[in-house]
Amino acid sequence: MAGDNQDVGGQLNIHPMDQFVIHPLFGDGPVHWYTPTNVTLWLGVAIAAIVLLMVLATRGRAVVPSRGQSVAEIIYSFVRGMIVDITGEDGLKYFPYIMTLFLLILFTNVLGLLPYSFTVTSHIGVTGVLAMAVFTAVTVLGFVKNGGKFLKIFWISEAPLALRPILAIIEIISYFVRPVSHSIRLAGNMMAGHAVIKVFAGFAAALAFYTPLGVGLIGPVVAIMAIYGLELLVVVIQAYVFTILTCVYLNDALHPGH
Repeated sequence: MAGDNQDVGGQLNIHPMDQFVIHPLFGDGPVHWYTPTNVTLWLGVAIAAIVLLMVLATRGRAVVPSRGQSVAEIIYSFVRGMIVDITGEDGLKYFPYIMTLFLLILFTNVLGLLPYSFTVTSHIGVTGVLAMAVFTAVTVLGFVKNGGKFLKIFWISEAPLALRPILAIIEIISYFVRPVSHSIRLAGNMMAGHAVIKVFAGFAAALAFYTPLGVGLIGPVVAIMAIYGLELLVVVIQAYVFTILTCVYLNDALHPGH
């Protein structure tokens, strides 16, 4: 996709995928596992923003909350309600992990919309680690809590007996595909939306150059505003979807027979 949109004069030169390139913060050398990169920077910014909202903004525990405390309380109540609705009271034991997961994804998604920022969750390496952590934790928890009874999630007892083995194979495949779909859904949505915004931004720059008084950029700028508003909704929804699926998987581990 990068490099495909280039005219003869060289004015239209859009590289929508360049914004996802990982590069070192210092120098131009190769990226190793210990190299501070733009991913490191924006993960750190996201963690600092979470601490600012959830720790510093709520430290007063005011009866009449400030704006920051109100936002923190709304997020807390929202995630708690999500867990109770899906897993019951048993799931509240794992509230800290799910709350942390939701906040990390939400803040990295939202921060990725800032100009000159980097969208950490656009990389499958990041979302894949998050998804595998959920998958591993839920699987281990399922066997620890239920032993062999955890395997009931693969056996559809309500189905006709002849179909149960076939359905069991389908359920096993579906179970092990979970971390793949869990991670690709988030990374794909983040990458697609940001790439579209970059393409329209390139069109706006080119039309401003080619049209009198730059009037040609009006259409692309309006489109960017609309897509940006939609993308703001998408980044919040994707954090919600990732978290609610985590709750669904947790419910399977806590109540495999249901």
